[in-house]
Amino acid sequence: MPNFFYSQFFVTPKLPKKDLSCQTIIVTGANVGLGFEAAKHFANMRAERVILACRDQQKGNVAADQIRQSSLLAAKTHLEVWPLDLSSYASIEAFGKKVNTLTRLDAVVANAGILTKQFKLMEGNESTITVNVISTILMGLLVLPKLRESAKANKKDGVLTFVGSEVYTMAKFTEQNSDKLLATLNSPEKSNMGDRYNVSKLLLLFAVRELAKQNPVSDQNPVLISVLTPGFCKSSVFRDTGFGSKMMNFMAIIMGRETEVGSRTLVDAAVGKHGRNEHGEFLWDNKPAPPTGFVPSEKGQRIQKKLWSELNGKLEEAVPGVTATV
Repeated sequence: MPNFFYSQFFVTPKLPKKDLSCQTIIVTGANVGLGFEAAKHFANMRAERVILACRDQQKGNVAADQIRQSSLLAAKTHLEVWPLDLSSYASIEAFGKKVNTLTRLDAVVANAGILTKQFKLMEGNESTITVNVISTILMGLLVLPKLRESAKANKKDGVLTFVGSEVYTMAKFTEQNSDKLLATLNSPEKSNMGDRYNVSKLLLLFAVRELAKQNPVSDQNPVLISVLTPGFCKSSVFRDTGFGSKMMNFMAIIMGRETEVGSRTLVDAAVGKHGRNEHGEFLWDNKPAPPTGFVPSEKGQRIQKKLWSELNGKLEEAVPGVTATV
């Protein structure tokens, strides 16, 4: 917690100065908030093509128009809006197929996610776990082949980065001793939805670390895989949390980063500023920050392996053969 408060009050992430000419970048959840601001930055950094992956096509089109109108530089970027609904495996599979038709792909920023206190199932799993963990990793696996292919062709490491959160350190994770983690998380009687977002970010961190471990970066596999935190930002993510949203929005006024400031961390991760040193790392304030406490412990590593095994089963059910990309 001391690191959190220091970061919020005394650190302002800087936007990397880099020319992204010729590059193609995908940002999920790009019609609002952090994703929108990151997409705008990429356009202003001369990216040739920025793809806004959004659940709502119309809202995505509005966001793309706003970015085009934001500056002369942004107006020169080829902006596209592609449908992507992380609550639907069919939508994710269709998105993955479309990604693999691209001639070039340099970076994917997996930003889309949800925060809800309402228990409901999506694709057979509790919605927060489906969207923030299973579907997000599924999307990552589906874009990996194109990132590898493009990185080799352009002799430049590709980047697959996931937006996590430092709230993983706050997860009570009472389900951690369960024989079947995902099945237990699907139980409405046992689910602590007040802790669910924190747990989803903890599980995402575990999953990304294992994904990076299974894909060691090399000249034959030149893709940097990381997970980042933008810090506590003013965001619409709290809109579905009832009374909690009022409390969180009040806290955001006091100590939250402006969304544009938080988005700089997404951009920094996407350009791979630290090179291969950031592969498999948790990035906080634009630099690697080794996970603390539970995550690197022996028990944490056992849970990471267990989760990955369970995830593989879910992913194969969603898109048969997808785990062969690992």
